[in-house]
Amino acid sequence: MKVKESRKEELVQKDNDHLWHAMHRHSANANPMIAVSGEGSWFTDINGNKYLDGVSGLWCLNLGHGQQEIVQAATNQMAQLSYFPLTFSHTPAIELSSKISELLGGSYKTFFSNGGSEANETAFKIARQYHNQNGNPGKYKFISRYRAYHGTTLGALSATAQANRRVKYDPAVPGFLHVPPPYRYRCPFGGIENSDLVAANMIDQVISWEGAETVAAVIMEPFISGGGVLIPSKEYLQRVQEICKKHDVLLILDEVVSGFGRTGKMFGFMHSEGVQPDIVTMAKGLTSGYLPLGATAVKSTIFEKFKEEGDKNHFRHVSTYGGHPASCAVALKNIEIIERENLVERVSTLGESLLGRLHELDEHKNVGEVRGAGFLYGIELVTDKESKEPVSDEFIGNIIGKCKEKGLIIGRNGDTVPDQNNILIIAPPLTSTEDDLKFILETVNAVFDTIH
Repeated sequence: MKVKESRKEELVQKDNDHLWHAMHRHSANANPMIAVSGEGSWFTDINGNKYLDGVSGLWCLNLGHGQQEIVQAATNQMAQLSYFPLTFSHTPAIELSSKISELLGGSYKTFFSNGGSEANETAFKIARQYHNQNGNPGKYKFISRYRAYHGTTLGALSATAQANRRVKYDPAVPGFLHVPPPYRYRCPFGGIENSDLVAANMIDQVISWEGAETVAAVIMEPFISGGGVLIPSKEYLQRVQEICKKHDVLLILDEVVSGFGRTGKMFGFMHSEGVQPDIVTMAKGLTSGYLPLGATAVKSTIFEKFKEEGDKNHFRHVSTYGGHPASCAVALKNIEIIERENLVERVSTLGESLLGRLHELDEHKNVGEVRGAGFLYGIELVTDKESKEPVSDEFIGNIIGKCKEKGLIIGRNGDTVPDQNNILIIAPPLTSTEDDLKFILETVNAVFDTIH
């Protein structure tokens, strides 16, 4: 698609005058990247430049651009039933909720919303009300981990333990507590053995210190994504589940990024045998970003408490567009394609055999550690291996800029921890071809070769 110069200038001016970009610092007369088309893992900007999207948009474009089956599913659904609220019901929501239970390997009731932040807000309200109606009204606190991200709305931001995200928005919602993450490279316990299990046991300690009668739930991503791609041992999540059961605390797993094949399993928690969360939140890969949709899946045994008689025992929560018929239809088609094309197995295989070659960068003097699972990789950059001092914003920005010049878009853990926004993030679409993955590797290696 060729865009005339006059039209380009008009769009850039309108952008500068009217559009507020997410996460961007203000820059006078900025020249934003304006995308006009996409195909597979690639998109084309207004100037005709092509880029491989190495972060799947915002970790969501799992099936890449141009999946015509998904487009048709949305079109057909909107032609048949444009909108209907889930104060009643409609076929796509029924079928999708049933499919989610099947994928999770248990009996779940799903409440639909618009995205990940709302899915987590929904989980918080459900957890508090459940304990209240289960005879434990004092259980209202939530425990999450430092470096974790759970959303941008005020409750979800309170669970988000990234100081830079909360500057000027605090005070947070009361009742949110934070514990150290499983982060072996920068072990918060001084580099001891079994640090992941020590981190898990900190949750046990905090619940005891706070009083188990006050703690409603623990919320965590199976793999901390935006906080730096932290990959715990399989035993970590198993231990956390044991702790939650011990204290009658619900386990909420935020699968917004790791769900639907990103890590080489359908859901991230499935890397840890025997784990079955009480509540699972999801978005992003649920629709591969084709339409907005969030979901909060709750064990049916928990839902039983919301069936009790009384005018305030039902879940008094509503989302106008949550579970939109077209979004649910898109999600169903998205899952159908993932299963039909065996994408989860493909990601597991290629994530190790091809994308896993990113681990070769471990030898570079400015690479502290490469971490990854499936199509989710983080490269932690340091000034030197001995001190582990994080590189500057300028240093990491230079690498991202050079990759962009070569046609590759990669990300970083922006606005996370003060002075530790030093982790490159690579998370391409799950449909990326082998040539796409080789291009990522070749480009990243070429850029690192320029760093002396």
